[in-house]
Amino acid sequence: MTVDPDARPAAPAGEHSTRDRVLELVVSDGPVSAADLGLRLDLTSAAIRRHIASLEADGLVAVHESGHTGQRGRPARRYVATGSAQDPLAAGYSQFALEVMAHLEKVGGPAAVEDFATANVAVREAGYAAALTATDPAARVQQLADALTDDGFVASVRPVPGTQMVQLCQGHCPVQHVAARYPQLCDAEIAAFSRLLGTHVQRLSTLAGGAHVCTTNIPVGPPPGVPPDDRDAAHAAPVTPTTGTHPRPSGRTAEGMR
Repeated sequence: MTVDPDARPAAPAGEHSTRDRVLELVVSDGPVSAADLGLRLDLTSAAIRRHIASLEADGLVAVHESGHTGQRGRPARRYVATGSAQDPLAAGYSQFALEVMAHLEKVGGPAAVEDFATANVAVREAGYAAALTATDPAARVQQLADALTDDGFVASVRPVPGTQMVQLCQGHCPVQHVAARYPQLCDAEIAAFSRLLGTHVQRLSTLAGGAHVCTTNIPVGPPPGVPPDDRDAAHAAPVTPTTGTHPRPSGRTAEGMR
């Protein structure tokens, strides 16, 4: 029998499930350090390093060096999910969706693509609206993140230190490859977020644009200069969303804002 010298030994029972949990946390919380992963999963440093090494070897995670450990100024090694980890589905689905969108654009022009993006997001928006029952702005953002996660977007909420803002991070996008060609899908989504939360939101990065996570800045405090008695009215005031253009990689990610 011929033995492949590069073949990996079979993983012990339960090893794959732990490895998957590590990957899920990197997708949802990245950039994340090995120390943070160990605390979240109650694993030793050696175990985390073993799983990270395995995921790196498979091209599913990569090092995202940013910030410092506080120990002699050395940069902290943090990990993010790669494009290979973002979409485990067969590539055929994305290709089919791209062909459908291209045909729609050819037949109906850019307006048809815009109409489809708006109609597609409207269905999700109606479901999310029913889930957003809290009156507190920060709680509503968390409810939106939970609803997005249920839809496969692996969303989380992070505070922006020193501000009255949070960042809504989406670590996975089921339509990432399609949105890379048709950013109208992202623009329609961010407009829906603005309507659902009743405030102007700002998207900083997208998976479709090449970032490791979709990041959206959302204010959860009153606008500057608003008296305390007028805070509820300020949050309840209607907002005309401004979506701007589909963001492209600029190095300004969730990690960069912290």
